[in-house]
Amino acid sequence: MDNDTAASVHSVAIQVCYAETDRQLIMDLTVAEGTRLIDAIRQSGIEKKLSITVREGQVGIFGKKKPFDTILHAGDRIEIYRPLAATPQELRRRRLQNGNNA
Repeated sequence: MDNDTAASVHSVAIQVCYAETDRQLIMDLTVAEGTRLIDAIRQSGIEKKLSITVREGQVGIFGKKKPFDTILHAGDRIEIYRPLAATPQELRRRRLQNGNNA
């Protein structure tokens, strides 16, 4: 590989984010242009750091679910979604059962 080829490999800055009710983690990361979403998650080390397993359908970019093979662009914010403790319908039902209409 000559210097011109090496110089043509570009990097993009992204973020990998995960939030719970009591904590959040936002990691800034630089990856090679053309990196897939799942590869960036693996490179971030967030699964090991938080002892979680990221599954297809539980990730997105800026609030929109995306498949693992989505190619990242500069400035993308990967969000790892956690399962809801209860659905909005279940929470509403619980409030009604407790006599709280709020």
